[in-house]
Amino acid sequence: MLIGPIPMSRSKQDTIDIIFKRLNKFYKVHKFGNRSPFKTLISTILSQRTKDENTAVASERLYKHFDTPKKLANADPKKVEKLIRPAGFYRAKTKHIQEVSKVLLEKYNGKVPQEFDLLMELPGVGRKTANCTLVYGFNIPAIPVDTHVHRISNRFGWVKTKTPEQTEFELQKILPKKYWIDINEFLVRYGQDVCKPQRPRCGECILVDVCQQIGV
Repeated sequence: MLIGPIPMSRSKQDTIDIIFKRLNKFYKVHKFGNRSPFKTLISTILSQRTKDENTAVASERLYKHFDTPKKLANADPKKVEKLIRPAGFYRAKTKHIQEVSKVLLEKYNGKVPQEFDLLMELPGVGRKTANCTLVYGFNIPAIPVDTHVHRISNRFGWVKTKTPEQTEFELQKILPKKYWIDINEFLVRYGQDVCKPQRPRCGECILVDVCQQIGV
């Protein structure tokens, strides 16, 4: 393992600014516009423990038939299970998304709440799902941490943490809020394309000079 420390003349905040500036040019990440908070919430629940492509297939199939809380809450569970089967764990996920839909109807007039604590009270919703809903559904600054964000934040030397939850709390302390909206999108895509869990493509990385750990 080769360790390339961040130059002493460069502060952690400097490296954060450099990394976000380069990733913004590299990906030219789109803004999320008018994404449906409801569909964002449901799709994020479907994404748990599955690949993005499976989530996309399951979501598309589901929304062709049940694209509102009322329709989904009143749907035949067996039909929902069949539609979302590509996402895996389809029985448990069907239960959660139908329970969520019922709660939204009963407590929030069919609307998804914009408060983190209220989102966390919904069935099947954890910190990542709540934060994804805020970012992608409402464009509200939050830091969704998945395996990519957790891994790469540690490789960059931004944090030294053991769990995604610890990473989220530490990133909240060091990342300016102007970066919260984009961090998940940037690091997930970079983690899939370049900074992979095994054999990261350091030779192709545009961040090698500001990355603390090279050749992992």
